[in-house]
Amino acid sequence: MRRLIAAGLLLLTSTALAGETTSMTATDPHPYIGMWVTEDGRIRHELRADGRYVEARGSREAAYQGRYTITGDHIDYVDDTGFTADGDFIDGVLYHAGMILYRRP
Repeated sequence: MRRLIAAGLLLLTSTALAGETTSMTATDPHPYIGMWVTEDGRIRHELRADGRYVEARGSREAAYQGRYTITGDHIDYVDDTGFTADGDFIDGVLYHAGMILYRRP
């Protein structure tokens, strides 16, 4: 009987912890996830929660795609062809490759 109770508590604890992790990811996304655009709207970066990005340029909705990582206020991009780039978030603005992108709500 004791083993069953202990096993049940272990299962309950593991399930609760797994649920908390999933819930935290779903409800507390990284603050930089979302759409970033140049002032003229020509360049658009969509930073997705799964670590992927899509860059649109003008009418080309998926001009570049790849993955990104954020460390502090720094972002590193690696597109699907292997090209790399980076940028920095400063005071709510993304500075990337000579461009200035603003958060679009």
